Amino acid sequence: MLSELTALSPGKDDATAYEKIIERILSALFYPSLCNPTKQHEIHDGRKRIDITYMNEAKDGFFNWLSLHYPCGFVMVECKNYGREIGNPELDQLASRFSPSRGQVGILVCRSVEDRITMTKRCKDTAGDHRGFMVVLDDADIETLVIAARNPQERHAYALLRERFREVVS
Repeated sequence: MLSELTALSPGKDDATAYEKIIERILSALFYPSLCNPTKQHEIHDGRKRIDITYMNEAKDGFFNWLSLHYPCGFVMVECKNYGREIGNPELDQLASRFSPSRGQVGILVCRSVEDRITMTKRCKDTAGDHRGFMVVLDDADIETLVIAARNPQERHAYALLRERFREVVS
């Protein structure tokens, strides 16, 4: 699946294909902790959509720990197949999908992050304003998660996610 991901070109033409491959990869990586993905999940009577919504069914590991400390019955994912750096509008879009009933945790997946320090500060700003908790993953991060998942001892640890989440809340 990684080769399918890297074969896609950034931009609108491959946006749907990008969302589909990200859903396949994340579903394989995060199962059984995150399951029952809903693609293009409509909220607010269809006025807004969430690219992918997962139910958090974690019994151990990172997503279980997350559910013990943060509202995340569902984990929302937004996919951005942009050929440029994502910014505040994209983060605000994901934050606007959070609610007490849906959850306050999300992942924004994009092709690349050029300035990780500024991106983390933007995520911290959102968390500090009590608008939710999000981490941003790029293609390189997805590859790191896939490689780590091949090690049975790392399967549900998601060290990269833990690190990114810790950066946002510390």
